[in-house]
Amino acid sequence: MSEIETMLAAAIEAAGAISEIYARGTVARHKADGSPVTEADACAEEIILRHLAPLGLPILAEESVAAGRIPALGERFFCVDPLDGTKEFLKRNGEFTVNIALVEHGRPRLGIILAPVTGATYWATSEGAHVGRLIDGGIRDVQPATVVADGPLRIVASRSHGHPALRVLCDRMAVAEDVTVGSSLKFGLLATGAAQLYPRFGPTSEWDTAAGQAIIEAAGGVVLRLDGTPLTCGHPSVGFINPTFVAAASQALAEAAIAEILVIEARGEQV
Repeated sequence: MSEIETMLAAAIEAAGAISEIYARGTVARHKADGSPVTEADACAEEIILRHLAPLGLPILAEESVAAGRIPALGERFFCVDPLDGTKEFLKRNGEFTVNIALVEHGRPRLGIILAPVTGATYWATSEGAHVGRLIDGGIRDVQPATVVADGPLRIVASRSHGHPALRVLCDRMAVAEDVTVGSSLKFGLLATGAAQLYPRFGPTSEWDTAAGQAIIEAAGGVVLRLDGTPLTCGHPSVGFINPTFVAAASQALAEAAIAEILVIEARGEQV
């Protein structure tokens, strides 16, 4: 199998295991950073690592990192979040995903996001981005995924429950609608044209964003830091934590949002 086929097989099996645990229920414990982790996180990561191991690349995986198992990362490595949205899993709202990315020279190039409850599946290859649905163990209804940069501006965030600077940004950019959704499903909304902008102020880890970044970029969008450069992966010196970033349907929209964020920052809003 190709790398993307192996990644997809891993995501499908992991999603199945997560769904079984979700159906019967489980309890959470808390990691050193205070974030919750469940049996489903551990089980899904074990499945994904088993699938990816024969490819012989380093694997940066969330629960392995939490346990202190951090591989030496070369020019190519996998970046894995076996269950993105554990809080959503525990809330039982269905808004959680399996994320797998292949990173090359610091940039996510291949990526898969799969939502076990709905079966919604997004993936990026060298030929573009795609969206489909997991049905009976296979991906059906496959369509190209393409960003939509024009029309009323829709932002993936909540005016009421987001970062304090978010309301100001929405007002300054005349946002027509804000859409709230958990986990990396935010990237799926951008990649399929359901939204145009996702500014992320709070901390995220590389495994939260790598797959989504690969998908958005393959769909024609961008993911930029506040200095205007693409978000990158493979930074152990900062604990693999991302800076503030903007994901957008176009370079121009991302740059406009960054300019507004920098103005908000200069006026004293914490970003």
